[in-house]
Amino acid sequence: MNKNIIKIFLRLTISAGFLSAVADRFGFWPETVSAWGNWDSFLEYTKAINPWFPDAMISTLGTIATALEVIFAICLIIGFKTELFAKLSGLLLLTFGLSMTFSAGLKGALDYSVFIASAGAFALSLMKERYLELDNLLKTHN
Repeated sequence: MNKNIIKIFLRLTISAGFLSAVADRFGFWPETVSAWGNWDSFLEYTKAINPWFPDAMISTLGTIATALEVIFAICLIIGFKTELFAKLSGLLLLTFGLSMTFSAGLKGALDYSVFIASAGAFALSLMKERYLELDNLLKTHN
């Protein structure tokens, strides 16, 4: 398979995973497929997988995670600083996976393929060739 196609596939699927999770938090997925369905349920889950944080910080933690997911997804979709945002995405996903593992056990993180997504993001960060990326345009104008 062509490396360019693989790179696009990684960029889009990692982004889609982030945006799908964000959409779920705001009730955009039907209840039949939703993990949280609303912001309050998402914050309850955030607290469950981060029991070491004080309750007063959970809303901030959830907001930061959500903002990072949106920013990282957009940057990956448009190909802005792809290597950087792929690494940051890998770290964010790894943090999610470790939080899930340490709070609720390994099975959830494995069932939700969080570590696979993290590994995919790290693999994307190693793909140096640019293809259909905003960085191509920025490089030619610098």
